[in-house]
Amino acid sequence: MSDVETRIAQVVWNADGLAPAIVQQWDTREVLMLAWVDAEALRRTLTTGRVTYWSRSRQEYWRKGDTSGNIQRIREARLDCDGDAILLLVDQTGPACHTGTRTCFDASDLEAVDGVTG
Repeated sequence: MSDVETRIAQVVWNADGLAPAIVQQWDTREVLMLAWVDAEALRRTLTTGRVTYWSRSRQEYWRKGDTSGNIQRIREARLDCDGDAILLLVDQTGPACHTGTRTCFDASDLEAVDGVTG
């Protein structure tokens, strides 16, 4: 088994063969988006330098930036302690969100009570 296949085999996939990928800007650690990968999408990401995802709605692979120009180049990929979530540290060109914003997490503040001062 190749080194890449050994790393992919460490992932605990859900019943649909997917794992969530949390995407952060590598240098600022800004959280950009959440997407899904399967073994092939992760393989493509680890071996090409560009991030590939699995689209649950379209049932197809998509490489971030191919149509929008908002490319994600992989800098690091990490597996969480349970093996069921992936952290992708990327160098993002342009907005990460399909709505045209830098991050997918700027739409709604749920106004949580500050656990430190509240």
